[in-house]
Amino acid sequence: MTDFANEIVLRPRFQVALKTDMDELKAVFDQTEEESFVVKRLDEHIYIKFRNSEITFWSPQLHLELTSFEEGVSKIHGVFGPNPTLWTFFMFLHFGVGTLFIILGIFAYSNYSLGHDITFWLVGIFFLVVIWFALYAFGRMGRAKGKPQTEQLKTFIRTKISGFQRE
Repeated sequence: MTDFANEIVLRPRFQVALKTDMDELKAVFDQTEEESFVVKRLDEHIYIKFRNSEITFWSPQLHLELTSFEEGVSKIHGVFGPNPTLWTFFMFLHFGVGTLFIILGIFAYSNYSLGHDITFWLVGIFFLVVIWFALYAFGRMGRAKGKPQTEQLKTFIRTKISGFQRE
């Protein structure tokens, strides 16, 4: 299938066009009684996540947006991603490390311009770079650990839309 052809990336996206009415497509997701997933629909937005008993630290979630700009054709726009709380915390850490990097760089430059020793500031900058690499490795590890559940979400969506003809 070309709709999910991309390799699993940090927040993979896909788009599927189906020959169906928007209301029929919404009804398919309203009738979900899958044991593994919690499906919530708010108008044209559908949020699919794992049940609490199956959630791990790395469990992905799927956000679908249904759109229809012509009669009898609906599109599904999907985004796989981590738990929003985890994603926000992870981005906060990156922002904090980046901010400290800039601050230490300014202090290092100022002390260098004044002729003072900058060893302390350079060591701090080095440790921030190490922390950045650790955050990167941590993110890659999380992506790898979440891949099996991402595949489960893909299979779930494929079975839900299998009754519709693709455009």
